[in-house]
Amino acid sequence: MYFASRMQAGQMLAAKIVPKYKGSPCVVMALTDGGVIVGTQISQELDCLLMLLLGEEITLPRESDAFAGITSSGEFAYNSQLSSGEIDEYVTEYHGLIEQEKLSIMHELNRMTKKGSVISKELLKNKNVIIVSDGLPSAFELDLALSYLKTVRTKHLIFAIPIAGVKAIDRMHVTGDDIYCLSVVDDYINTDHYYDTRDVPSHEEIIAMLRKLIASSGNNQQEDSHESY
Repeated sequence: MYFASRMQAGQMLAAKIVPKYKGSPCVVMALTDGGVIVGTQISQELDCLLMLLLGEEITLPRESDAFAGITSSGEFAYNSQLSSGEIDEYVTEYHGLIEQEKLSIMHELNRMTKKGSVISKELLKNKNVIIVSDGLPSAFELDLALSYLKTVRTKHLIFAIPIAGVKAIDRMHVTGDDIYCLSVVDDYINTDHYYDTRDVPSHEEIIAMLRKLIASSGNNQQEDSHESY
């Protein structure tokens, strides 16, 4: 399945999600910049907050797939497609490189967010968390998201993905309460391939927009707390 734009894909997903979750406490958590565009359509229809999980892959020499990943707040996850034996072997051989990559990635992610956060565990608590991406070729991004949410009590975990590979959809079935996926493909090419228009702003613009949303929501919560006394 192909889409005219990420905006169109988001509108299609929103049409499926809104009838069930309108009026419920929800937060949309995007996994990619493109996922922010998809997620914007859903968050607008549900009148809920939109956040972005900042994370980065760790790739080892001579390997094309991610070995592991780490988020801006330090959650670390191995690629679940690897066996425990494979992970142990890589860790033994590349321990120094992996630790160096962790530090380097954390430094860069923290540099991006030093002027304001683009995600908050506090604002995710006791919400229906809708995880959104513009496309998932594998389950790796889901592993990182689940690692981040491990310490967060949520009501329901909902996946909203326009297009996904088979391994990604299998992971969603194991971990999600609800799945909204418009198309599953056996031979995933690359995410941009499935969109006619590349409608993703620069990463800096995405970050700036989300900072404002998070700050505004945090202020609103403080006001509501003061009014309750």
